Amino acid sequence: MKNIIAAFVLISSLLFTAGCSNDFDMYADYKDITIVYGIVDVSNDTTWIKITKAFTGPGNALLFAQNPDSSNYPYKLDVSLVGKKNGNSLVPLVLDTITINNKAVTDTIINDNGDTTIINPFYAPNQLVYYAVGSLDKDAEYTLNIDKKGEVLTASTYMVNTFDVSRPVNRIAFSDSPNSVDGKIEWYSTKKGKRYEVSLRFNYLEHLPGTTDTLLKSFDWFLGVVNSKTDEGGESLLETYYGPTFYNLLESEVEPIPNIERWVEDVDINIACGSQVLDTYIDINAGNGSILDEVPSYSNIEGGFGLFASRYNAKKSILVSFVTERTIVLDYDLGFKYKTK
Repeated sequence: MKNIIAAFVLISSLLFTAGCSNDFDMYADYKDITIVYGIVDVSNDTTWIKITKAFTGPGNALLFAQNPDSSNYPYKLDVSLVGKKNGNSLVPLVLDTITINNKAVTDTIINDNGDTTIINPFYAPNQLVYYAVGSLDKDAEYTLNIDKKGEVLTASTYMVNTFDVSRPVNRIAFSDSPNSVDGKIEWYSTKKGKRYEVSLRFNYLEHLPGTTDTLLKSFDWFLGVVNSKTDEGGESLLETYYGPTFYNLLESEVEPIPNIERWVEDVDINIACGSQVLDTYIDINAGNGSILDEVPSYSNIEGGFGLFASRYNAKKSILVSFVTERTIVLDYDLGFKYKTK
């Protein structure tokens, strides 16, 4: 039997969309299928696009996946980004290639029954990617053009615009009372944004006894997903959080160590916004876990398979309230102290 694998980067959060097809012939003759993955961000000064190809071969396809020649084209593709704003074309960005080092190395585990499990099956530790240096216009629509020896693949996306966290304004509070009112994270939706994933990161300083270094540590708290009604922007949105849950996380994530010293730092409010394309991709791939589900394939790459979309991450660093800091210091035996300077 021929096994076919697309060397395609899968992400768990904020990803792809468009036509669905369930037709797949495991025994069909091999075709040159280009796999594209790229999410552009107006806040980045460098755009990264991963372009590989599907491959086929007899035997264990996971072993073929560890060979870079199975996934990479033997020649450089002509790749460019062309923006259009108010009906006018912007100066194209021409992408070059670069090798990213230190990707997680493939590992093989063999159990007592002789069964083999391949961890990180795609080739490592070096990965070939396409990139271009230059800022993107938040009000433009960008088209990705890939010229593969005369065969042109295209995909287009509007840029998710920037936005800010509106509330809380100066400090964030976490009540430890089970009867407390939910706290709120508030913002306004942005143009071309549809899916908003909200999380908090609690930062703290830590000094271990017998050491000279003070380390910055943190733990994350994912609050949830909010979808705007449209991607036109200007819609008032919010996500709530329950104070006692924060203290449960504090106790589970911060290890009690004798004589340790810790100090409360700020909290990072992160709202990752994805375009309609990303939202649709996540909805399609979510499923309900049933073995009866048909998993649709999804792509917005004309002439290939994969994803080209946009996102933006809004971040606000904010101090915790005095009451919250006092609760952490006095009510939890985790070594937290008040700052002296």
